[in-house]
Amino acid sequence: MNLTDTFLRALKATGQVQKKADGGGLYIHVSPTGGKLWRMAYTFGGKQKTLSFGAYPAVSLKDARQKREDAKVQLAQGIDPSAHKQAVKAAVRAEVTNTFEVVAREWFAKNKDFWVDTHAEKVIRRLENDIFPIIGGKAVGSVTAPELLKALRRIEARGAADTAHRALQSCGQIFRYAIGTSRAERDTSADLRDALSPVRHISFASITDPKGIGALLRDINTYAGNLIVRAPTE
Repeated sequence: MNLTDTFLRALKATGQVQKKADGGGLYIHVSPTGGKLWRMAYTFGGKQKTLSFGAYPAVSLKDARQKREDAKVQLAQGIDPSAHKQAVKAAVRAEVTNTFEVVAREWFAKNKDFWVDTHAEKVIRRLENDIFPIIGGKAVGSVTAPELLKALRRIEARGAADTAHRALQSCGQIFRYAIGTSRAERDTSADLRDALSPVRHISFASITDPKGIGALLRDINTYAGNLIVRAPTE
């Protein structure tokens, strides 16, 4: 028989499992305590299988029937609906657990103990302030060069070209870590090596005259001021 919402709402627990069919393999499974679950019986590869669609009434009768029809289309295409459902779930989990931010924080946690505190603080601050807001939520393996460049351009726009280059370097290390942990196939940052503005380094005045250098060395040797300044730097 075809099920109706009136019939489904009236179903009560009997202390035993009840199965009420709707047709096409779809049926409502009523647990001994009264829980109502949509299921579909089907055959694939010569084996009897069962597909779950969720609980009634959260999944309505109309929705359950649509899910049944979708599964029938997959079967006609030689696709196992249950295997397809698991593959979709796995893909969603991968999207959540393999985002750029998740991988970056994992990379940072593994490396920060080998850095001085000030350097570690600068690295994570650059990522949190400038990189994560743009690409942090994307799967690390799907980040494109233009998306990464957008984040770096924001840094350049405030006149911090050196910081942009350092952020690019960190991103490259993160991508390579993702490759090593099978979550990305290539280092996207490699496409941007010539895309950033060059860093202008300031040259400080220096003594080039031999006599001047000699005088400087004598002054250093005879300096009798602050102890810290006089201490050797070896």
